[in-house]
Amino acid sequence: MKIFHNDQHASHSARQEIYRGKLVPAFETPARQDAIEASLRQHAMGEFTAAPVCDDALIGQVHDAAYLKFLEGAWDKWLALDPANAELEAFPAVWPIRTLRTDIVPDNFCAQLGLYSMDSGSPLTAGTWRAARRGADCAAAAAQALIDGADVAVALSRPPGHHAGADFFGGYCFINHAAVAAQNLLNLGKKHVAILDVDYHHGNGTQAIFYERSDVTFISVHGDPRTEYPFYLGHADELGSGAGLGFNLNLPLKHGTGVDGWFDALAKACDAVTQSGCEALVVSLGLDTYADDPVSSSAGFAGFGLRAAEFARMGRALAALDIPTVLAFEGGYASDALGENFVEVLRGWA
Repeated sequence: MKIFHNDQHASHSARQEIYRGKLVPAFETPARQDAIEASLRQHAMGEFTAAPVCDDALIGQVHDAAYLKFLEGAWDKWLALDPANAELEAFPAVWPIRTLRTDIVPDNFCAQLGLYSMDSGSPLTAGTWRAARRGADCAAAAAQALIDGADVAVALSRPPGHHAGADFFGGYCFINHAAVAAQNLLNLGKKHVAILDVDYHHGNGTQAIFYERSDVTFISVHGDPRTEYPFYLGHADELGSGAGLGFNLNLPLKHGTGVDGWFDALAKACDAVTQSGCEALVVSLGLDTYADDPVSSSAGFAGFGLRAAEFARMGRALAALDIPTVLAFEGGYASDALGENFVEVLRGWA
């Protein structure tokens, strides 16, 4: 099993984020990937592999060119406002909400931050572009590994990706790695790809990117957006649009759903993957369904209550689909169990 790990992930190292009106220590930190890598090495699981640099054109197939240009140059613009900003992080503070225009890109950098973002919890740092861009390389390489005959390949990268839309960042996500992997599989000859998102939070960015397309089926098991981030997408009545009608399936779960309810939904999701007729599968592997995850459990209950045994069960269920699979790391926040939970999922293919 090849593990394409982001060797630049620590370039993006936010110190703080805005949470419920307060500046708090950042949840999405380099410790996440470091913990997983340490556990994988401890268990001698997988072959750590450096990903080759993918073509910019591939990323441009799932992201808007103006957005990518903004993201690549954002830190330089932030410093141009004031050199002292080097000691700070760039947070958006104003957004083009309903009735405001989005077709004109403002000259003001702070306004651009709002145009290209969805929340105030995802700061830009000096190394954000470097880390996110390298993550796209990992996703593309994992897709190539399936074409080369692998049953499963891992894109182990942070910052994560599934909340990033074609032209915006948010939810700690900047480039949508699951979308990059799926698009590369199509470019390399697969006729239909499914994306299964098992993160606690709905993959709004991934859904939006493929919502009007029929070559990718998007399926998500997640916390009900009426109470859980990202709040404004992820409802059961979102079925796709235009050519994509019928190629989107959301399985939102009510606040307080436990292990049994989550696995019932996963079974439905796996049935939908099979019925899609896909030739390859991309799993947005969020581990924030863990009972003691510091983000999902902060909502007032223990995520969906999964622990090591349940992550092993999840891995077996995914492997049993017998479809070439890319596992793209998404959520799951620094806890003592994060690395071990990741290992348990991978044991499904061992």
